[in-house]
Amino acid sequence: MRKISLYAFSILSVMLLVSPEVYAATNGEAVSGLALGAGLGIGLAAAGGAIGQGKTMDAALNAIGRNPGAAGQIQTPMIIGLALIESLVIYALAITFLLQSKI
Repeated sequence: MRKISLYAFSILSVMLLVSPEVYAATNGEAVSGLALGAGLGIGLAAAGGAIGQGKTMDAALNAIGRNPGAAGQIQTPMIIGLALIESLVIYALAITFLLQSKI
């Protein structure tokens, strides 16, 4: 899995580095890649948020499983953390809408 994600990250990095030359017009004006950036941005934000929420829930449920008496002390910070993770994803969605309005 690590090898596949490293390969995908390398391909994505090369695509993003080469994209200004690919989208360049013949008269020197560069075509904006905002649509590509908006789509990739919200996709990566959603994936990152989902991974973060999954890891948070995994750690919290493992901790509650080991010590059920501490469920109240674990649950409140977990919910606050999940809300903060979700707010970052909503922030990325707002940025995506702002980028799409410029297209």
